[in-house]
Amino acid sequence: MTFSIQIKDEIASEPLNEIENRYLLLGYLFVNATVRKEIVSVSLENASIARKLFKTFKYSYKLEPKITVRTQKKFYLKKIFIIEIKDKTGVFLSEFNNLEFFDNESKVAFIKGIFLSSGSVSDPKKSGYHLELTFADENKALFVLNILNSLEYTFKIIKRDKGYMLYIKAGEEISDFLKLLGAVNSLFYFEDIRIYRDHKNMVNRLNNCEQANYEKSLKTADKQTEMISYLYNNDYLSLLDDKTKQVAEYRIKYPEVSFQALANIMSNEINKKVTKSYINHHFRKINEVYNRIINNEQANE
Repeated sequence: MTFSIQIKDEIASEPLNEIENRYLLLGYLFVNATVRKEIVSVSLENASIARKLFKTFKYSYKLEPKITVRTQKKFYLKKIFIIEIKDKTGVFLSEFNNLEFFDNESKVAFIKGIFLSSGSVSDPKKSGYHLELTFADENKALFVLNILNSLEYTFKIIKRDKGYMLYIKAGEEISDFLKLLGAVNSLFYFEDIRIYRDHKNMVNRLNNCEQANYEKSLKTADKQTEMISYLYNNDYLSLLDDKTKQVAEYRIKYPEVSFQALANIMSNEINKKVTKSYINHHFRKINEVYNRIINNEQANE
């Protein structure tokens, strides 16, 4: 069972009041119904949704739906449920052709029907976050988009080869939408995966930062070692005071450690508190002496 089917089964099994059931039915048929005069027909594969639609026709609209089950053998065996109703009184078709929403409750129920008919959500375990509603007709897509906007959802619309798609990709927005649909178990599943992925991404970001800092420290240490070696090999160490010479000696002795680590080592070995800022101060002195010498030598060339 896919994650989308799991969500749809959960929505279809949710107990709703009569108004909600009517608007859910209208939402489903808005996308996926064929109307010829007074006959409305719809075909679908999901048995729980077919049962939901059948009961709503029968008990909410007092219509006698005709249901046909066909077995299709194409790659795998599946059942197709075809529901037909003949609306002689015109009550249902009047509501269907003149959709009106009196409150958010009716809008939410309508959106539930839309999702049952054309919605899908990618499984967060297998791919990124993506929820979509598809439509063959642009006007219908825009109609639903306006309802979603009124419910404060920021879906985007895009044209596809065979119609239009409304979609959201942010994990938090998808969570909120699953809550709107009343798919509580699916919401918990989605949030568990999202929390795990976000934690994993955070750990990866921290590791990347630590690695970047380590590489930066190595480059800095290499440059410092290079400067000290140059001063030593060319008899310029006398230009440094005793404390700066001592820091230089420890850098040569421990060429790859950070400033803080070097401060800790010196504190332990000379029995005197040495801070990171102390180390940094003396390396600035080494850098100043080195640059002054290099500039002088270049000027004399």
